[in-house]
Amino acid sequence: MKCRTCGAKAAVNMRHHRLSLCSEHFLRWLPNYVQRTIEKYNMFTFEDRLLIAVSGGKDSLSLWDILHLLGYQTEGVYIDLGIDENFLYSQKSFKAAVSFAEARGLNLTVYDVKEMQGEIIAETAVRTRRGRNKPCSVCGLVKRHAMNTSALKGKFDVLVTAHNLDDEAAILLSNVLDWSLDFLSRGYPVHPAGPGFSKKAKPLCRTYERETAAYAVLSKIDYMQEECPFSTDSKQIYYKQFLNQWEDRMPGTKLRFYNNYLKALYNGAFPVGQDNKDVLSQNLCPNCGQPTQTGGLCAFCSLYIHE
Repeated sequence: MKCRTCGAKAAVNMRHHRLSLCSEHFLRWLPNYVQRTIEKYNMFTFEDRLLIAVSGGKDSLSLWDILHLLGYQTEGVYIDLGIDENFLYSQKSFKAAVSFAEARGLNLTVYDVKEMQGEIIAETAVRTRRGRNKPCSVCGLVKRHAMNTSALKGKFDVLVTAHNLDDEAAILLSNVLDWSLDFLSRGYPVHPAGPGFSKKAKPLCRTYERETAAYAVLSKIDYMQEECPFSTDSKQIYYKQFLNQWEDRMPGTKLRFYNNYLKALYNGAFPVGQDNKDVLSQNLCPNCGQPTQTGGLCAFCSLYIHE
């Protein structure tokens, strides 16, 4: 397989794009592809201050590297969940994030869940009914709140996450199988700011996981390769397995699935979310000031405060 641009041996073959590229030209192509996604959905501009949610994994570090190389004003936030007992997962991912930032002279702040809330995720999961059997639900709730808090506190223009196409397609499949109309109505790659929450964007929403992995390897980014020990029973991983099988048989399946969904979404196929957005704008948590559907404590504060 040869590089379409220069004819040298290809390092990456993207069947879904019918494109093979050598290392040099792939490392040029992917940032340009991400930039086109940013422009297509009006995610942010070069004047905006961006806060990148960094996990230490290939996706977030590749995204941060790409946005930095493109010339955006970026800073990172790492959320220390304390997933360390028997695994040292958080320690390893934190080290990868810090090493990346230091090597490039970038600013990385840390949101320490133990310090802020008095207990790590595993302790919260055991204590609460919500997370006793599914720590991932508690983890996701805490991370979303921590990211939003960090973006608001730092007065950033946009909170940027590294959700890739595989992530978005798996979430979409899950929501379609359940016909979760409310979630289907809120799957935009950009969410505008509102009372109590920051603007959010997903620049990798059309980028395959294999592409971010290739970028990290070819760019010699030292990233955390282990999966979270709590994710073994995740529904998203289960759905990704099926999507990968379909992608192998029919290259481009994930991209078509997601792109056609966005077309339907922008054409008003799932209007339910507008009413929900209005409710969230009117109801703010009395403790933290972030949106809630109830008008009382938000789901995050309810984990730690008993009314």
